Amino acid sequence: MATPQLSPGVRIREIDLTVGRAENNVANIGAFAGPFQKGPVEDIADVNTEQDLLRVFGKPLSTDSQYEYWMTAESYLSYGGVMKIVRIDGDSLNNSNVGAGATSVTTKIKNYNDYNDNYSTDSATFVYAAKNPGSWGNGLKVCTIDDLADQTIGINTANPGNLGILIGAGATVALTNEVVAGVGTTSLFSGYLKGIVTGVRTDSIGSRSEFDVKIVSRVEVTGSATTETLINYANTNRLSSFATSDQIFFKNASGLTSTAYSTVNTVVDWYDQQTLGLDNVSIFWKSIAPKPVTNQYSLDRNSKNDAIHVVVVDESGSVTGIANNVIEKHLFLSKSLDAVSNQNGNEKIYWKNYVADNSEYIYAGTNPSRGTGSLNYIEARALGFTTSSGGSDSFTALNTSTTAWNQNAQGITFTGLGATSYSLGGGVDYSATNGMTASLGALNTAYELFSVPDEVDVDFVIGGPSLVSQDLSQAKANKVISIAEGRQDCLATISPHRAGVTTSVAASTKTDNVIEFFAPLSSSSYAVFDSGYKYTYDRFNDEFRYIPCSGDIAGLMARTGRNSFPWFSPAGQQRGVLNNAIKLAYNPSKDQRDQLYANRINPVINKSGTGVLLFGDKTALNYASSFDRINVRRLFLTVEAALQGAADAQLFELNDELTRANFVNIVEPYLRDVQAKRGLYDFLVICDETNNTPDIIDNNEFRADIFLKPTKSINYVTLTFVATRTGTSFSEVAGRV
Repeated sequence: MATPQLSPGVRIREIDLTVGRAENNVANIGAFAGPFQKGPVEDIADVNTEQDLLRVFGKPLSTDSQYEYWMTAESYLSYGGVMKIVRIDGDSLNNSNVGAGATSVTTKIKNYNDYNDNYSTDSATFVYAAKNPGSWGNGLKVCTIDDLADQTIGINTANPGNLGILIGAGATVALTNEVVAGVGTTSLFSGYLKGIVTGVRTDSIGSRSEFDVKIVSRVEVTGSATTETLINYANTNRLSSFATSDQIFFKNASGLTSTAYSTVNTVVDWYDQQTLGLDNVSIFWKSIAPKPVTNQYSLDRNSKNDAIHVVVVDESGSVTGIANNVIEKHLFLSKSLDAVSNQNGNEKIYWKNYVADNSEYIYAGTNPSRGTGSLNYIEARALGFTTSSGGSDSFTALNTSTTAWNQNAQGITFTGLGATSYSLGGGVDYSATNGMTASLGALNTAYELFSVPDEVDVDFVIGGPSLVSQDLSQAKANKVISIAEGRQDCLATISPHRAGVTTSVAASTKTDNVIEFFAPLSSSSYAVFDSGYKYTYDRFNDEFRYIPCSGDIAGLMARTGRNSFPWFSPAGQQRGVLNNAIKLAYNPSKDQRDQLYANRINPVINKSGTGVLLFGDKTALNYASSFDRINVRRLFLTVEAALQGAADAQLFELNDELTRANFVNIVEPYLRDVQAKRGLYDFLVICDETNNTPDIIDNNEFRADIFLKPTKSINYVTLTFVATRTGTSFSEVAGRV
């Protein structure tokens, strides 16, 4: 009740009758499952184009079981729809990978969630693995580099160990009166430069040696006082790099300074010499990216040596068709769990998580190990170099424990890696001849992912290829139908068992085979049966193939909804012509079409002058009803989905005249629009006190009764031609024949 005004004035009231809306959804989403060459397993992937299909699931292979699935999906996409596809599981599936050694291990990572749940910790048994199972990843190589070394130094000796040149040894060189440039002034530095040996090699005849060194610090000596400063390597800077003719002394594992020294003959920048480690070509890291240097986040927390690059190469060319093609670059990542990007403080760059989230091709497992040559070669660990008495020239070694990765940056020197490369192998496809097949159980599990409407939007559930026997094919068809029936917001499309129509038997026998296949299938207005397998060209394998028409039938409905409206029939010459159909495995005659139609099967025919087209618009309902026509079922699905939004807006509102009027004001204009677009002959909306009685209101319910008279498609045309005498008036005979 409005509050009365006690004195003259104007009161303004607002009533919102715009809450909620009704609009048509033309997403045209097809749901499909099958065995594909690659792609996530038992996880829904969105596919909008044929290029997406190729990128996510690979190419069609030459086997019947596999190419039919791929080309069925391609057929649906050709009509302008989009898809949600699930790759099914298989007992033998295995990801291409490399373990801690050079060989692969048994590893099946189904999808991203599976990786996070079971493989993302450092206890994983693989170093790198392909993003999903199958042999497709066996030609990949993963190349990784950090800043393990700064310089590579050459000396004249066949026995570097005699000089104390061992991995982990400290290296020093005296500096005297070196000029230090400053702002507005210069000063002189005397003391020594310190580094740590991170690699040792001899030449092919054992006469010369070279070693890699990581610059650590410099120590300034002023009288009896010393000051040590941690430094970053800068090439050609005398105060942060070794130089030709330097006399370098080494501190060994015992903390004792070698009495011998080596004279530097050659000095080169270590990073400039590093390659990706490919077998047939040299690609230098410097052509990929600048050297990875310690992330600023880590520096701020007194940590170092955390930065790494990760690159993925299609070494064999099996993925992209180009051998040694660099297909991904993940640069300036961090070994620190908590590191963030220098450019974007909100971007997490921990290497393992970053690769998992951003790579299309690989997951990272356990920490890579330093290697030279074969993958299972692990260099000796660095030892400590602090003398018992201390002293200004004591060394603290680079931490080379594998546990030094994957920690928060807090005073840690992360494990050095160097340049490594890992060839992935051991990927295995489905266990069948030529590698691809599908089992009923795996298909049912995959299709079940589409069963909940609130979790995934679906307009069509596409049955696709048949299985090895008719019984299994029927079981699969009933599963697909049950998904649509359970959702009640989509249509299932089913083609007959392949052997029933593609074998060389008489057309009458094929008719009997098709009827026999569909006869025991569930009666449903949420399913559409067709008779066809179309003959089409597979450009990837340069062959002509028979594939089921179920993808095309869903595609015709999608195209009709987009170009006309969902309540138009998708059959006939106007809207029912199939794409890329050369011929049919079974082209029923008029008498045979009569038999099929009487058994709720929509004939697919090859009509001279028109092409291959859908020649029926029945649903799979086995009794006479308005819902035994595709256009009527699609009309109701469209209207129900559109009015769902208007109904949702009424939840938790008050069940009174205002709410009911608001709902009617949304629904009626929408239905008038559908009527104007030839979807309805008439309609009536009742939402008032007659159906929202006190009992209904007290039960916290809201009711609206919507009566629709759907328009009907023309299935039968009769043309009667009457010859009359010349003197006969048409009015005399009209209506009498």
